[in-house]
Amino acid sequence: MTEQIYKGLAGVVADHTAVSKVNPESNSLLYRGYPVQELAAKLSFEEVALLLWNGELPSTGEKDEFRAFERSHRALDPRVRAAIDLLPLDCHPMDVGRTAVSVLGANHPLSEDSSPEAELTKAKELFAAFPAVVAYDQRRRRGLELVEPREDLDYSQNFLWMTFGEEAPEEVVDAFRVSMVLYAEHSFNASTFTARVVTSTLADLHSAVTAAIGALKGPLHGGANEAVMHTFEEIGIDTAETREDAAARAKAWMEQALAEKRKVMGFGHRVYKSGDSRVPTMKQALDAMVEYYGRGELMGLYDGLEAAMGEAKNILPNLDYPAGPTYHLMGFDTEMFTPLFIAARITGWTAHIAEQRADNALIRPLSAYNGPDERHL
Repeated sequence: MTEQIYKGLAGVVADHTAVSKVNPESNSLLYRGYPVQELAAKLSFEEVALLLWNGELPSTGEKDEFRAFERSHRALDPRVRAAIDLLPLDCHPMDVGRTAVSVLGANHPLSEDSSPEAELTKAKELFAAFPAVVAYDQRRRRGLELVEPREDLDYSQNFLWMTFGEEAPEEVVDAFRVSMVLYAEHSFNASTFTARVVTSTLADLHSAVTAAIGALKGPLHGGANEAVMHTFEEIGIDTAETREDAAARAKAWMEQALAEKRKVMGFGHRVYKSGDSRVPTMKQALDAMVEYYGRGELMGLYDGLEAAMGEAKNILPNLDYPAGPTYHLMGFDTEMFTPLFIAARITGWTAHIAEQRADNALIRPLSAYNGPDERHL
């Protein structure tokens, strides 16, 4: 009898989770039962993080306590900075993020303490510390000095402050906050499942997150938002071009790419059958950035590619498609887009790590052997 193979584990239900789900009836991504578009419209990223970790929306006291904790753990650890400075400027920023988390774990006094209290402390500290890694890495690649964090700014404001050395306008801060909320969690995706596999061996939290970053680096997962911007750059961004002309040029590019059977990133999703429910909210943030910066030609490229893919393949965009140009307009270098994904997804990963730890079973699937029959020397 031939075993049935579920390539890529497609259709396999590996475990229960209470962290998130896609509701097929409303096509909404739910965090602990709440539609993510509602959370993105009304809550800070800090509040969403607490929801993912604790299962319920925080009280005023819980918000205040976490706000103080997070702001006191933002500074770039000198040992992490020293490790980053040893890495070449032409390595991928995801390598920097992976190394930084590993260094933080190796130096953490609670590294081998897997109690729920210790795990939550480490998750909160990692949430607070990682923005400085992304900000410093972009600045060092540009030949700029470190910008110290400010405790009078919220998470999103401070992230942008440390990256660019100036206070961001309210419109930019809000668009960034929305992106962080939308990227925070997405059930048993490749990197989250990786984190749970590592956790199932009873490895420490930082090892699980480091492994998840490795999974996220791939262009079929987290690297897609970066790939979207590379597509825009390949087509060519002409700031003097009208939106209509840019759309026509992008449409022609897409038609040729599809004729050549090229893989175009930013479209389609294994989970969603009626389009990624996060896209409308992220598209609103992109619209706000396009209007704020007066960059209609970028939206022309966006519209042209989306229309051509829809007409040819009836495939809709996923979250990475509007997120890429949004981060570009904010001033982030293209290679930094996936590290921004890390900063957001630390919340979801660590929520899943805690869930796996609480009801653990070693994740060890079987395989169907298709090599040579037994043979002898």
